[in-house]
Amino acid sequence: MLRSLRRWLCPDMAIDLGTTHTQIVVEGRGLVLDEPSVVVLARGSRKILGRGTAVGRLARQMLGRTPDSLTAACPLQAGAITDFHLCESMLRYFLTKAAPSRAGLRPRLVMAVPGSITPVEKRAVFTCAERAGAGEVFLVPVALAAAIGTGLPIGEPLASLICDLGGGTTDIAVFSLGDVVAQRSLRFGGADLDEAIVRHLRQHFSLKIGRQTAEQLKLEVGSAADLEQELSTEVRGRDVASGVPRKLLLTSKEMRLALRQPLTEILNGLKQVIEQCPAELVADLVDHGLVLTGGGARLRGIDQFFSEELNIPVRVAQEPHTAVVRGAAICLDHLAHWRDALEGLADAA
Repeated sequence: MLRSLRRWLCPDMAIDLGTTHTQIVVEGRGLVLDEPSVVVLARGSRKILGRGTAVGRLARQMLGRTPDSLTAACPLQAGAITDFHLCESMLRYFLTKAAPSRAGLRPRLVMAVPGSITPVEKRAVFTCAERAGAGEVFLVPVALAAAIGTGLPIGEPLASLICDLGGGTTDIAVFSLGDVVAQRSLRFGGADLDEAIVRHLRQHFSLKIGRQTAEQLKLEVGSAADLEQELSTEVRGRDVASGVPRKLLLTSKEMRLALRQPLTEILNGLKQVIEQCPAELVADLVDHGLVLTGGGARLRGIDQFFSEELNIPVRVAQEPHTAVVRGAAICLDHLAHWRDALEGLADAA
């Protein structure tokens, strides 16, 4: 009864504080928040517009469209906090929106963090969460959370290879007998794929577009492998030479050329992790293969691309973009079982 009362007054939460999106699962309610990690400020000010409410979806709509008097900012880059004050304000807004606490209680949080962040960056996450209103805070590596969220048999004596393609980082790990055998975290993710599209159109077609337009193109016609029926769409931007608006017909074949280099970087990271594994575990991968999670896993043909290059089976997890936060929520629900795999503030001290 006491636990039910506390859950009603101040439910615990699992959070994926991502470079491009923040997702929150509230205890007993499931996924309740999935919003962009963006805020809007008055230029020259440190205050978020709308009395702290110009956050998330509303702020995302303003990206690239703000007048000179306003600026849109992303408080995280490559999975790490780059603006502590803005990140604290943004997280406080998200926590209150997801489940406002009552009676002065503070929720416990399990937060997924990339494997590439440093001890100093981890401490910044702890401090930011506590100042935003959290009580006890635990950190779980993104790769582990993704593996748990997809139901991989990481406790069995066989290799489980996971690759989470996030917005700012790519986390790769091989698990066996409940522990990490090999891992790598790249400060490189979906935002870099968008930037590669922006560069490609500027260099090859003299057309300047924004990052949001590039992301939309990636979703509409982007692909990592050949398609049975190639796609095409019309893109609008500014002609670099004349400075006037111009339209261009863009095909999925052209998008593959734009995305080839960043996808090759992720492929090289996967190869390096596999090379670190003992031969017996590498043999397991021939049968069990690779599981892809994260928003980047929704790119058409990405499983086929990696399968052809690595010569192992590759599959995309169900609802890949929520795998990490679902795994963090499982750790929260079974905190006693997963406590040794998590990192608390005392462990980071």
